[in-house]
Amino acid sequence: ANASFQQRLHDVVLPNLRRLIGAARETGAEVMYTVIENLTRDGRDRSLDYKISGIFVGKGSWEAQVIDAIAPGDDEIVLAKTSSSLFNSTNCDYLLRNLGVEHLIVGGLLTDQCVDHTIRDAADRGYRAICVHDACGTLSEERHESALALFAGYCRILTTDEVIGELRRAPAACGQ
Repeated sequence: ANASFQQRLHDVVLPNLRRLIGAARETGAEVMYTVIENLTRDGRDRSLDYKISGIFVGKGSWEAQVIDAIAPGDDEIVLAKTSSSLFNSTNCDYLLRNLGVEHLIVGGLLTDQCVDHTIRDAADRGYRAICVHDACGTLSEERHESALALFAGYCRILTTDEVIGELRRAPAACGQ
């Protein structure tokens, strides 16, 4: 990936995700991860988009693991997904409803692909989502800003500091 993407990932996105995860854990909000990972060895279960794009992450591979900088706790859910929207290729909706979750805080990669699809699908399913814009990234700043502008009607767009403030003031209203 390009140098500006790598710089944003390491200097902005990962530190902010780490802070968000810490605040969620402190306040008792559920922390859930998604990773791109084939469910089959040959990847036949992947979405058409992933097949056309050549996205192939082997089942159980190193590439399918959450990176150490934001590693899941021992009782946090990690879902393997095989499409851009986590709702289309996981049982996330079922899990969120079982957990009583109505509000989602979304961060990660890529703003204009997986984050975008997840935000829109969350809204269609009745979840109130927050996109943490400084805890997301994509291949260019222009693509990041364009995606935020395009899905703004589906969610609230806040900074890491704003979300952490809301979590600490009223965890139930923000993230659980």
